[in-house]
Amino acid sequence: MGEQQVGVDSAPVSPEFPQRAGFTRRALLVGAVLVPLNVYWVVQMERILYLGWPTGISLFFNAVFTLLLLQVLNLALRRLRPAIAFSQGELLLIYSMVCVGSAIAGISFMQNLMPLFTYSFRMASPENKWDEILNPYMPEWLTVQQPTVIRGFYEGGMSFYQLHIVGAWLGPVAMWTVFIVALLLMMLCINVLLHQRWLTNEHLACPLISLPIQISDHRGRLFGQKLFWLGFGPVAALVTWNSFAALYPILPKVSLSPADLAESLRSRPWSAIDWMPVTFDPTFIGIGYLMPTDFLFSSWFFYLFWKAQFVLSDALGLFGGNVYGEQGGTDFPHARLQCAGAYILFAIYSTWLARRYLAQVYHVIVGVPTKLRDDQEPLSYRLAALGIIGGLTGLIGFSMAMGMRFWVSTAFFLIYCILAIGITRMRAQFGAPVHDLHFTGPEVILTSLFGTQSFPKQDLIGLAFHYWYNRAYTSHPMPHQMEAMKMQDHVAGTSKGVVVALMLAALIGTVACFGSFLHIDYDIGAEAHGYNVNTFPILQGWLRAPQGPEWATMPAMGVGLGFAFFLQTMRMRYVNWPFHPLGYAVSGSVVMNIVWMPLLIAWALKSLITKFGGHRLYQKFVPIFLGAIMGDFVVLSIRTIVGITLHLPAWSF
Repeated sequence: MGEQQVGVDSAPVSPEFPQRAGFTRRALLVGAVLVPLNVYWVVQMERILYLGWPTGISLFFNAVFTLLLLQVLNLALRRLRPAIAFSQGELLLIYSMVCVGSAIAGISFMQNLMPLFTYSFRMASPENKWDEILNPYMPEWLTVQQPTVIRGFYEGGMSFYQLHIVGAWLGPVAMWTVFIVALLLMMLCINVLLHQRWLTNEHLACPLISLPIQISDHRGRLFGQKLFWLGFGPVAALVTWNSFAALYPILPKVSLSPADLAESLRSRPWSAIDWMPVTFDPTFIGIGYLMPTDFLFSSWFFYLFWKAQFVLSDALGLFGGNVYGEQGGTDFPHARLQCAGAYILFAIYSTWLARRYLAQVYHVIVGVPTKLRDDQEPLSYRLAALGIIGGLTGLIGFSMAMGMRFWVSTAFFLIYCILAIGITRMRAQFGAPVHDLHFTGPEVILTSLFGTQSFPKQDLIGLAFHYWYNRAYTSHPMPHQMEAMKMQDHVAGTSKGVVVALMLAALIGTVACFGSFLHIDYDIGAEAHGYNVNTFPILQGWLRAPQGPEWATMPAMGVGLGFAFFLQTMRMRYVNWPFHPLGYAVSGSVVMNIVWMPLLIAWALKSLITKFGGHRLYQKFVPIFLGAIMGDFVVLSIRTIVGITLHLPAWSF
């Protein structure tokens, strides 16, 4: 377990600065203030000015930078008024709240929800006939249908704060807010039930918490290490130089993405590789260094394995040519469906291993005497179970109110929960830098398995209305909830109060995200920056051309599940087996194209260091890689703040 505990400092706490539980009123207050500020920052970066995409990877640079600023102020406060300085637990609770709020506002969550309110009414035309095939079936209680209100949203030039505009949005926004809060409550309660098994019994390290724990240390020891500045300085200087080079083209830019290996491979079957960029991103190299070696190796190895599959498929005349497209199940070798099968296997396998523990959890819930205790848990198991049942019931009821049948709604959320548990487990165990799973959500799986012709129109509209948070899972909130529990366990000895803090962050983050978009869009117009609107073309295709089952879907997912099971079996049988099933699952994603080379570099460096210096030398060099991450994050944060303040367009910065 030593390798997985990287960066987590368990040194005794100085009595001068005793640790307090992170859950305090002032921590909640500061978090409640910082969540909407970060939400607005994320919205401006990712959707308005395209200055950065912090929620595209697992470690959000805006949240890390916010924690850094808090710690700088807190270190000064410790010198001046140590009695009122924040504890490490309080700083990390605030950080966790910011992470959850940012995830909600992220590129794979609420940013995809906004066009759902109005887009089909705005874009209806005689050609697409949406006024006939779509709009009469749109739920009035979830959409905004008044023409003047819609026109202002897209064209801008007016204030949102008018009674008729606010009134038109208030009902649908309130309904979706309830849905989002219920969804995150269900996730959080699942995490509570798994918390003791994963974090206490299995000692999953959550490697991505290493950096925030080191930053928030009460003595600031990370900043006193020369190796940290050895990593920070060159990276910060390089990113700063490139920032000015983008602003002033006369300066030569040092490219961190110098080539695309696929550009020189235009003849078949090699052209099936499609996209294979060489990148040297210091953030991903740093995160990769913190990951377990077998998972790190498997991530880049299976990326090349997928590319080999594409080439071989094209040579045999089977390649679909649209590997990362919207429609699942149609493109051999069905990489996304294989990956989904591997995720599902891992979630099921993890649950199976925990079956005795879950049986004890059940005994606690129903009041049967057992050795398992829940008095130190963030929430009692009985309340957590009620939260899951209540949340799931509410979500299914919400879907049925949209017109979906009971079995479709139930199957949808069961698949969603399985995928969410798999993603959260992967983050907790390995600290994977990406987990996007593009275009592999429950709506794709269900329509591929049964065919769109098996679903009535209201089912299809309901599935399309759930597409916004299933298009990809880059900013999935559930892993951040588990990491929040881990950080509080480590620095404060208890994660009591985490549930209240994270649900408060969910509510404030949701309201702040709606407020940010509506304020901005009625000012500059949604057409000025655009939204992801794939929902409606997909829905139009479902309705206009109903299809039968995609017969490749089940075999493709079965192959992914079976191959992952084989890898896991070999891993359990042979100690030095280098291939990990979750490396196979994560490597087929779109974002892996960007991170495969940094992970390969991190693996090579880590392997050399551990081979010649052992675990001790590996730990010694951790500050260099944390410094590299921070160097990138600090400059990116400052650059985006300047860009938002001066309203610099993406192409000039």
